[in-house]
Amino acid sequence: MSDEQPVNHGRFFHLSMPDSEWLQVADKHAMVDEAAAKLYALPIEEFRKIPYQPPPLATYAPVEGRDIRIAESHVTVRDGTSIEVRIYQHISNEKSNSLTPIYYNIHGGGWMTGNTESEETQNRLVAARNKVLVISVDYRRSPEFPYPCGLNDCYDVFKWLLRHAASLGGDAKRIIIGGGSAGANLATVVARRARDEGITAIIGQILNIPVTCHPDHFPASKYSIGTTSSYQQNADAPIVSATRMRLFWDNYIAAEKANDPQASPLLSDNLKYLPPALIQVAGMDPLRDEGYAYAEALKNSGVSVTLNTHAGMPHAFYVYSHFKKTKEYHEAVMEFVEGITTSK
Repeated sequence: MSDEQPVNHGRFFHLSMPDSEWLQVADKHAMVDEAAAKLYALPIEEFRKIPYQPPPLATYAPVEGRDIRIAESHVTVRDGTSIEVRIYQHISNEKSNSLTPIYYNIHGGGWMTGNTESEETQNRLVAARNKVLVISVDYRRSPEFPYPCGLNDCYDVFKWLLRHAASLGGDAKRIIIGGGSAGANLATVVARRARDEGITAIIGQILNIPVTCHPDHFPASKYSIGTTSSYQQNADAPIVSATRMRLFWDNYIAAEKANDPQASPLLSDNLKYLPPALIQVAGMDPLRDEGYAYAEALKNSGVSVTLNTHAGMPHAFYVYSHFKKTKEYHEAVMEFVEGITTSK
C-alpha cells in the first residue's frame, strides 16, 4: 500500500484508514502484492502455467470426514463443456430423509483466477453450522473465456441444481446464491436472470465485497457516496488495487460494453422483486462505494438488505483467517443463511 494517506473527500473517507490488525501484516503483505503484480504482468499463457493456490484453510474450519462430507461432480453446460462442482454436506445429512436448503457459491478472483476451493473456509462453515447443501462452481474464466461465458456457466449450473437438487439431498425451492467479489457480481446477475424467467427458487443472495459496476460507468452522483470515489481513495490499496481491478475488467469485457447490466448490475433499470441480500463491504477496498451504491439501489427497489462494513480492511481481507473481522465476516454469512432458511 502507498505511504500516502487516502484522499479526504467523501463521506466514507474514515473507512479507508487501515485497521490495527491489518497494520500488523501490512509490510509482509506488501511483498505478496509485489510478487502478484509480476505474475499478472505475464502473458496469459505463462500465467496459466503457475498453479493456483487457494487461501489457506482456517484452523477453525470444519474437518472433512468428521464434520462434513465433500464430493466433486460435473455439469454439462449449454456448449457441451463439462464444469466441475464441489459439493459440501453436513455429516448428519447423510442419514436424513428431509431436503435441506442450498447455498450456491460462486467464487471470486476477478473473473480470471480462482476455483471451487477459493472460499473453502466459508463453504465448510456454512455446510457445518447451517447444515445446508453447499455447491461451489468452477466456471470458466477470462481472458480465454470472456463475458458472458462464465456467467452462462454459472446460470446453467443453477438450472442443473433446480433439476437435480433432490438427488443430492437439497431443496430446489430454497436456494441462497452468493459469492465474493466477481463471484458476487455473477451471483446477483444469476438471481436477476432467474427472476426474469419467473423462477422463485432463490430465497436470498450473499454479496461479499461485490463488483457491481465498471468504474468508467459508475453513476456516483446518483447515490449517497460523496465527491471522491473509493477507486480514488483506495487506488493503491493492498490485495486488489484500482489498477488490478481494471485489469480484471479489461480481461472480462471491453470497457465500452461494460455498461451492460449483465456485467454491471448496478446499472439495471429493474431490481425489483429480487431476494433479500446480505452485502459486505471493506472500507479500504476500491470496490467499497459500488457495494454501498448497490445496497442503496436494492433498498430503493424494495429489496431487503443487510449491510455490513469492515472498516480499515482491504479487498478479500478474509485470506487472513485469524483476523477478528474475518471471523465477523464469516459469522455474518452464517447468520444470514440461518435467518433466511428458518423463515422460509
